Amino acid sequence: MTTSKSPFSLLDGIFDKLGSVQPPRWVQDEAQNRLVLLLNHVLQQEPEAMARLARQKSRIALMQWRRFSLRLLATPAGLLEIAPDGQVPDLTLTITDESPLSLAQAALRGDKPAVRIEGDVQFAAEINWLVEHVRWDLEEDLSRIIGDTPAHYAATAARRVAEALRGFVARKTSTPAADASHPSSPDRTL
Repeated sequence: MTTSKSPFSLLDGIFDKLGSVQPPRWVQDEAQNRLVLLLNHVLQQEPEAMARLARQKSRIALMQWRRFSLRLLATPAGLLEIAPDGQVPDLTLTITDESPLSLAQAALRGDKPAVRIEGDVQFAAEINWLVEHVRWDLEEDLSRIIGDTPAHYAATAARRVAEALRGFVARKTSTPAADASHPSSPDRTL
């Protein structure tokens, strides 16, 4: 009898195997700029979030995971911009889990990653508030492009897919041995 494996198990070591490959600096810069545009778009939909961030103006947060990092500067307008190199961050947030697969599984379960926090406590509290309270209303943005009804159907379908993935991950991470030994387990491979 074989045990079942996650369809994502093939991805377990791919980041380690590609560890020496690094995209060109301009690709990294463009990806970071696009991320900042998205974050600012989401922030602009929440006046309270912008007010909280404006109180932290000129403070820099450094976010790190493995060899990837992003330095964000809080602006007086309550938005974010890429911080200039060389300035000491007021807050450093480091995701401690090295495995991309573990991070993806935790995200699908709705869990937050483990983060090591160093620096300004008040700034960390404001960032935590933003993480807890600010959400992207993707359905609203999509409705501006394709209309209300198609956007609603697309968002509903996406929620169902996400819920199915969460259920799959929960089953696989909660009792992997029990699922593999149970004869009626639908995820069992023969």
